[in-house]
Amino acid sequence: MLHTETTPPSPVKLSAGAGPGQPEPTPALEQLYRGFEQEMLVPLWTEIGGLMPAHPKSQALPHLWRWDHLLKLADEAGRIVPVGRGGERRAIALANPALGGRPFATPTLWAAIQYLMPGEDAPEHRHSQHAFRFVVEGEGVWTVVNGDSVRMSRGDFLPQGGWNWHAHHNAASQPMAWIDGLDIPFAYYTESQFFEHGRLQLEPHERVQPQFSRSERLWAHPGLRPVAHLEPTPATPLLAYRWVDTDRALSEQLALEAEGYAATVSPGHAAVRYTNPTNGRDVLPTIRCEMHRIQSGAATQPKREVGSAVFQVFDGQGLVTVGDKQWQVRRGDMFVVPSWQPFTARCDADQPQLDLFRFADTPIFEAVHAYRAETP
Repeated sequence: MLHTETTPPSPVKLSAGAGPGQPEPTPALEQLYRGFEQEMLVPLWTEIGGLMPAHPKSQALPHLWRWDHLLKLADEAGRIVPVGRGGERRAIALANPALGGRPFATPTLWAAIQYLMPGEDAPEHRHSQHAFRFVVEGEGVWTVVNGDSVRMSRGDFLPQGGWNWHAHHNAASQPMAWIDGLDIPFAYYTESQFFEHGRLQLEPHERVQPQFSRSERLWAHPGLRPVAHLEPTPATPLLAYRWVDTDRALSEQLALEAEGYAATVSPGHAAVRYTNPTNGRDVLPTIRCEMHRIQSGAATQPKREVGSAVFQVFDGQGLVTVGDKQWQVRRGDMFVVPSWQPFTARCDADQPQLDLFRFADTPIFEAVHAYRAETP
């Protein structure tokens, strides 16, 4: 039997209109465009303004999420929504208002508040997406990565390279919340995702609560490299970067500045970058993570760069400007800086400091030599 091939209606729609750089509208041009539509073709001359603009025009918008609102809704979810197979995590993602309702903070970055009730376990799984956890308040949850129990406390940064088994359990008597950051949108758009379920329950010996994880005992020694592990790894093998170390590093930068030494990004603005101890590069191949401290009354220099970033206010209060948006921010608040939008932050004069945790997709653009930054 002869099968006839049916062609679905073309999604390509072209219109011959007058305008700069466009050919003169004629019946012949209209006929040409119908042929393009039928063959699923789009000429560059009708699209160049959108495909190749003079500078990046992000699909995302600057947006602010208030921590007290996020925490309240996460607590309600904790009482209503169980943790287990299906959702796997009680993670509530930030949805940028310009990205069509998808759970994406930016076109490349996922950010979410995760909430675990007392005594709860989040089942084990692994995924190819790179991830981290950052704790803005609370303690008592332990994350178990490939059998290594890692304590989570306020100010701690816990990176999670892709395709590593991990689970969480809350050993405290109170709920605990933290933020998750992943490259889920990047993996989604590049169609490179893998996911695998692990065990529903942790073994009793994995529920231990050591002061320091095995990864910290091996890797958390500044300037010292274990000779048994000299090969570089794409993601950091250190599973916890403790707040006490981050705080000390920021404080010393500002102290050195006060003594007349060049130690800060700009006057009153200290910053550190979390790095992979095996190669000195970013902790994760697709995500750059930093902590910034702005002294009382000081401000960051205006800056815009290719790629997007998400910030969380760790402590203090201040005024943040992103593009044409301006917000007064306080502890826990989260906001987005889209690609090529100018950004500044100022610490309120009545506050000792403004601490900002930042994560961005910069390593992706550096890898393909597409990164650019400037001071407007």
